[in-house]
Amino acid sequence: MNTKQGQRPLDGYRVLEMGQLLAGPFAASMLAYFGAEVIKIEPPGTGDPIRTWRVMKDGVSLWWHSLGRNKKSVTLDLRNPRGRALARELALKSDILVENFRPGTLEKWGLGPTDLWQKNPGLIYGRISGYGQNGPYAGKPGFASVCEGVGGFRYVNGFPGDAPVRPNLSIGDTLAGIHCVIGVLLACIQRSKDPQKRGQVIDAALYESVFNLMEGVVPEYSGAGVVREPSGSTLTGIVPTNTYRCKDGKFVIIGGNGDSIYKRLMQAIGRPELADDPRMANNAGRVVHEKELDQAIGAWTGSLTAADVLDVLGKADVPSGPIYSVVDMLADPHFNARGLFEEVQVNGQPLKIPAMMPFLSETPGRTDWPGPTVGAHNDEVLGSLLGYGADDLAALSRDGVI
Repeated sequence: MNTKQGQRPLDGYRVLEMGQLLAGPFAASMLAYFGAEVIKIEPPGTGDPIRTWRVMKDGVSLWWHSLGRNKKSVTLDLRNPRGRALARELALKSDILVENFRPGTLEKWGLGPTDLWQKNPGLIYGRISGYGQNGPYAGKPGFASVCEGVGGFRYVNGFPGDAPVRPNLSIGDTLAGIHCVIGVLLACIQRSKDPQKRGQVIDAALYESVFNLMEGVVPEYSGAGVVREPSGSTLTGIVPTNTYRCKDGKFVIIGGNGDSIYKRLMQAIGRPELADDPRMANNAGRVVHEKELDQAIGAWTGSLTAADVLDVLGKADVPSGPIYSVVDMLADPHFNARGLFEEVQVNGQPLKIPAMMPFLSETPGRTDWPGPTVGAHNDEVLGSLLGYGADDLAALSRDGVI
C-alpha cells in the first residue's frame, strides 16, 4: 500500500458510482485514486460481478482488489423503490455521478440527470455506454468486444487475410472509462468558472473512445480513398518498424523509421550498403522496399539471441525493446523505480496491484485500501451520511433493500 500521505487533486469531491463490471468502475477507480470519496452501489449479496471474474483467491477475484481500491461499498437493490430512493439521497449529496447502465435505465428509475438536477443542479453526471445516449444504436447492448469492432480498432488489428485479432484485454471498456474521467475533470473546471455552479452530462461511448484512437484513417479515406488495412506486426506507411524473431525464439521490437536512426540500424546489423542506398534515404523510399529491409533485419536478429540484439541496438541508439509479460514487468528495475506497483494487504497477505497514472509531482494519487467486501460501508454511508439509525438499517437489510 502506498504510505504517502498528503493532499490530492480530488480531495473533498464525492462520487456516486452506479454501474458494474469495468467501464464505469474503472473511471471511478481513477477518481478515487486521486482523492475523491467514491461510494460504489452494488446489488445486495453477490455485489459487482467483477468480484468473481477471472483468477480467484479466497472466493474473490484478485482483479477486484485493484479495481475496487479506495471505494466505499454500499449495497442497494435498485429494482426496489426503497433502494432507488436511497440512491437518490446519495446522489443529492454527491458532486459527481458515474454510471454505465444502458441508456434510459436511470431515467426509468427517476435517477436521470434532469431528475437529480432539480435539487442538485451542480451534479456532474458521467455516463458510459456502448454507443452513446442518443442515435439509432443507443439502445443496443454495448459490450467492449463488439464496440472495438464498430469503432474501427479490430479492422486494423491483425494479419491480412486472417480474422481480426482481439488483445486479451477489454480495452474498449478501459478507454471509455478514461474518456469519462477526462470529461468529468473538464466539467469540474467548467463548473468552477460558472457563477451558477451548474453540472453537465459527460456522454462517453465505448465505440467512440476506440474511434478516438484511429489516427488518420478518416482523412486518408476522405481525401484519398485509402482504407487502412490490417498489417500484422508492421505499421502501414512507416518503415522499418516491426517485430522480429531472434535465435532463442524470443521477439524484439525495432523502430528504425527515422532517417538518421535507419542509417544507424543498418550499420549495426552489418548492412552499410543499405544505410547508404539512395533508394532508402527517406521513409517514402523505404516503404517501397519494406520487404527487402524486413528480410535483412530478420536475418540478422535470427542469428543472435534477443539479449544480444538489444545490446547491439542499445549501443547504436536505435529504439528497440523486448515484449514483456507480467513476470518481466514485476522484475524490471525501471518499472520498480517508477513506482508502478503498490502493495496492499488482503486477508493478512501482501498483494501487488498496479499504480494508476499519470504521476503528479505535488499531489500524487495513492491506494489507501484494496477493494472492500460487499456492503462493508453500509453503516458508515447510510448511517453517518444519510442519518439512518441501527434499527432502520436492520429493517432495510431484513427486507433485502441493502
